[in-house]
Amino acid sequence: MKQIGKIRCFCLFATTVLCIGTSVAQPFCGWRGENRDGIYNEKGLLKSWEKEGPRLLWETSDAGKGYSSPVIDGDRLYVTGLNDDGDKETFSAYTLDGKKLYTVEYGSPWVDSYSDSRTTPTIVKDKAYVISGTGEIVCLNAADGSVAWKLDGGKSFEKKQGMWGTSESPLVFDDKIIYTPGGNQTTMVALDASNGKTIWKTKPLGHLSSYVSPLLINYNGKRQIVGMTDQCVFGVNPETGEMEWKFSEWAVDKKGERDQKISTNTPLFKDGKIFVCNGYNVNSFMLQLNDNATGVKKLWENSDLDTHIGGFVLVNGVIYGSNWLNNNNGEWVAVDWNTGATKYKMPWSGGKSKGSVIAAENMLYCYDERRGTIGLVKANPEKFDIVSEFRVTRGEGPHWAHPVINSGVLYTRHGTALMAYEIK
Repeated sequence: MKQIGKIRCFCLFATTVLCIGTSVAQPFCGWRGENRDGIYNEKGLLKSWEKEGPRLLWETSDAGKGYSSPVIDGDRLYVTGLNDDGDKETFSAYTLDGKKLYTVEYGSPWVDSYSDSRTTPTIVKDKAYVISGTGEIVCLNAADGSVAWKLDGGKSFEKKQGMWGTSESPLVFDDKIIYTPGGNQTTMVALDASNGKTIWKTKPLGHLSSYVSPLLINYNGKRQIVGMTDQCVFGVNPETGEMEWKFSEWAVDKKGERDQKISTNTPLFKDGKIFVCNGYNVNSFMLQLNDNATGVKKLWENSDLDTHIGGFVLVNGVIYGSNWLNNNNGEWVAVDWNTGATKYKMPWSGGKSKGSVIAAENMLYCYDERRGTIGLVKANPEKFDIVSEFRVTRGEGPHWAHPVINSGVLYTRHGTALMAYEIK
């Protein structure tokens, strides 16, 4: 192992963002980077790797089973998992050279199917926020993992969910924590981040909750939370909880059937446009907000890109991700942001499949969920342009955790295993 040194998570505050139409850089470290869009603002990263892959700095196999991603804040790494018995979710802290500082139990996992922890922690100042697979919302003291407060959100708000439980990574801003229970009491709630008390509740839609982590955006100087249920995309006023628009035309699959949809991916947002994409033949589509963000219209739809659970990234006007052919297979796809035209649709050679993707410095980092291959890929709209690749052999289960980049280090997780690679 190598002492990596002190790494900071460069988190921007929403109050500093005055852009006309961008996602709001969140005041925390958490799910898929500072904008929840999979883009990591790194410099000086390697543009190719050795045949065996980048240098492994450290590894550990004591993270507990999980599909969630690690989060780096200051000189610590945080991650959720399961205890040895598999009956409690855990929150662990590590130094940046892989030494475990503590592990605490905080909630109950979803046990009906795929019980491994799902929630990626959200770190705000000295607090960590997580949501268990059964819908418990928990605030922990990051210093030692002690529970500051805890609320059974599923019970309190009469959640209504699908067969895979709760998979939400909490959105935290303005001393609020956002949770999306779905159901007949409410659709989305805001809680006081200091004590868990309810600040507002949206109107109920009667839909099932999705598996999507919501997004905070800013358009024409107006902030809004973009969330999803199994049947619609919607926008919520972050101050009042008013649901300002909803869109449900997408809830028809390629066969023209309207039923429960499996929504898993946080949308992308730029310049008033919201890109939504989920697997199981739901297709992808682009929405345009009106000037005061009280309504949307569909601009285009694409049937080639229907990402399962791996997310997608926007690089130089092109959306990159993988599609769903079936639960075990998929291709890699590039789509024009403005027109929805497919730029390419290609398999990953060697029996590799769909997976997760993040990006930095115009390079894609693709993580094949079947074999565990991590590829360094040029963001080339003409082809799936692989430069280097290596295989993660540690850990167990599907490779569903999204990778993370921080200060020149690539972190990935596979079941109980955590690994750190030097890519700078």
